[in-house]
Amino acid sequence: MREFDYDLDYKNLDLREHPELYRVGRGEQGVLLVEPYKSEILPHWHFATPDIAKESSETIYQMFLDYLADDDFVGADMARKFIQMGYTRARRYANHKGGKKYKGPVPDDKKGQSGAHGREELPRQTEDPIKAESARIFKIKWDECRENEDYLRMKKEHRARYS
Repeated sequence: MREFDYDLDYKNLDLREHPELYRVGRGEQGVLLVEPYKSEILPHWHFATPDIAKESSETIYQMFLDYLADDDFVGADMARKFIQMGYTRARRYANHKGGKKYKGPVPDDKKGQSGAHGREELPRQTEDPIKAESARIFKIKWDECRENEDYLRMKKEHRARYS
């Protein structure tokens, strides 16, 4: 499996027109880079309260299904990544006041990439039940994405065709 390519000019690249350049990578890699999907999905991505998370996750999950129906694997994978990010960010806010997990700034060469990169994790707080419920809501949709047979087939085909 080839890793997500952070060296592409995502600001000027339409991955709907060039799906051959898209690499799934790991987890949420590229979620805030890949266009036109970032611009289509990001306005719907919210997790502040369970009600907001429910509406957001359902909207993005429908986008996921629509991308699949349009035979647009890249769009479906990006929607899956936004749903996954809804879960991980809500969990982070459930565990860390203000959502800050690590001490210090993110190194400039690691912006947009996951992981601690050697930074010390801040202590966890008592779990915020509102953010925990928001995370649970996104987790249900994330699991539905990961188990969707059309998505799994298209992911396998994309990797076979372009890796």
